[in-house]
Amino acid sequence: MAQIVRTSTLSDVTPPELSVVVPLYNEVESLIQLLEAITTSVSNMGLSYEIICVDDGSKDGSSELLKQQALLRPHLRAVLLRRNYGQTPAMAAGFKYATAPFIVTLDGDLQNDPADIPMLLAKLEEGYDLVSGWRKNRQDAALTRLLPSKIANWLIGRITGVKLHDYGCSLKAYRAELIADMNLYGELHRFLPALAFIEGARITEVPVRHHARRHGSSKYGLGRTFRVVLDLFTVFFMKKFLTRPMHVFGLLGISSTVLGTVLGLYLTFLKLGLGQSIGDRPLLILVVILLLAGVQLFSFGLLGELLMRTYHESQGRPIYRVREVVEREANNGNGN
Repeated sequence: MAQIVRTSTLSDVTPPELSVVVPLYNEVESLIQLLEAITTSVSNMGLSYEIICVDDGSKDGSSELLKQQALLRPHLRAVLLRRNYGQTPAMAAGFKYATAPFIVTLDGDLQNDPADIPMLLAKLEEGYDLVSGWRKNRQDAALTRLLPSKIANWLIGRITGVKLHDYGCSLKAYRAELIADMNLYGELHRFLPALAFIEGARITEVPVRHHARRHGSSKYGLGRTFRVVLDLFTVFFMKKFLTRPMHVFGLLGISSTVLGTVLGLYLTFLKLGLGQSIGDRPLLILVVILLLAGVQLFSFGLLGELLMRTYHESQGRPIYRVREVVEREANNGNGN
C-alpha cells in the first residue's frame, strides 16, 4: 500500500480549486525554493490549492525533506513511490491524487517558473482543455538538448497532427475531466497533448519562461530518444486505429495475401504451363512468406478488435466523448 503524507484538513472537506503536480527525482537542493515559489504564485491568485509532490524514488534525501515539509505546510501532499519508475508513472501518480478541477504540472528543477501558473490558468478559462507551455527562450545546451528537442517536436507534430513548438515542456494546465480519460504508460507524458487530441480536447500553447538549471544535473539524455520514438508509434496507432485495429492489420493482411496469391499463380503458370523448375527460385520463398504474413496480420487484426472491445466494455468506456449537452427545459405543465 502506497503511503501519503497529508497535512491539509481543509482539502479533506472542501476540494481545492487547483492542484499543482510536481514529479521529483533527486531535487533536494531545489525543493524548498520550489515550494516557496509555487506557494507565492498560487496564493496571489486567491485560489484554494494543493501541491502534490511525487518523489520518484530519490536517493539524495529529497523524500526525507519532502516528508518534513508535508508536516509543516498545510497545502502540501507528499506521494512517495517505492522506487524510481520514471517521469510518466510519477506524473500519473500525481494525477491520481489530485482532487481539483484544474491541474497544473511542472518540473521540480526550477527551470519551469511557477510565476507562469496564473497565465496558464487564465488561458484555460478561455475554454481550452489543455494549455501547454512553450519554452521560447530555452536555457539548455544547444547540441545535446535543443537540437534533439527541435527534431523531436517537428517529428511528433508531423505524425500526431498536433503541432506544438514544445512537446517536452512539463509546465502545462489541464481540466481534470480530460486527465480522467487518459491512461499513461511508457514515456507517454510528453505526448499528453496528442493523447488529449485523441479525446477531442481543445489545445493551445503559450510562451513561458525557462531558467538554466541551478542545482544538480539533468535527468534527460540522448538515451531516451529510442524509447520516445517507440512511444510515438504507439500514439500514432492510437490516434488512427484505436477503435478499429482491423482497418490497419486487415488491410496489410489482405494486401500481403493478394500479392502472395498473384505471385503464386505466376509460379504455378511457370511450373505447369511452361514446365520450368521453380523449386530453386527465391520468389517461391517470398510467396510462402507473404501468404503466412497475410494470415498472421489478419489474425492480429481480429485479436486487436477483441482486445479493443474488451478494453472499452470492461471499463464502461464509450468510444466517443461528449463535450456538453444542450437542451430546452422541460415543460412544467402550465403552458409556459
